[in-house]
Amino acid sequence: MTEPKVYFDEPLNNPPEIPPELDRWNWGAFLLNWIWGIGNSVWIALLMFVPLVNIVMVFILGARGSRWAWKNRAWRDAEHFRKVQRRWAIAGFLVVLLSIAAGVALVFGTMAIMRSSDAYQMTLDAARGDPRVVQALGDDFSASSFFTGGVSTNGDGTGGAGFNIPVSGSKGSGTIFSQLHREANVWKIDRLAVTIDGQEPIVIIEDGQEALPGTST
Repeated sequence: MTEPKVYFDEPLNNPPEIPPELDRWNWGAFLLNWIWGIGNSVWIALLMFVPLVNIVMVFILGARGSRWAWKNRAWRDAEHFRKVQRRWAIAGFLVVLLSIAAGVALVFGTMAIMRSSDAYQMTLDAARGDPRVVQALGDDFSASSFFTGGVSTNGDGTGGAGFNIPVSGSKGSGTIFSQLHREANVWKIDRLAVTIDGQEPIVIIEDGQEALPGTST
């Protein structure tokens, strides 16, 4: 029996060069880069693991990915290539959306944990207990859901915390700034001030001591 001849010099696809209508930006290559590269036998995509080079490589993959994928794999026809690359693009967008959702959930989760901390509650209680702040903002002032800061605690009962909390009420808005430390599992405020829009900052606690009554700074 005569074995079929194999011509290794023949292109994988016909035509060997990618049709113009398929030579377009490849979202799958751009969004999934090295993962897409392995799936499409485009090994140059592994340069994504090289620092600094990966910054440029992600755009090169988006621009030239379709051309490389066409040459490096066998496709039944243009429609087959189009369908596969569309699936890669959809997968890429799903990964991005899931990553964004996970990031948002992480931010909200972290803020929820910090809002429930004793250090955060102590900061708000001290600000609400100062008549100067109430007079400037209104007794109905509330804290924004979005703030910056952090809380750290250690196993020996020590720790530190700091917050920048936007607040607003019927009379105005401002920001609460606080620094706290923790000893023997007990929080203490080191510095606490409230900046009111258009007014001088109100210093409530400085170096662990309450400000004198009737003073602002």
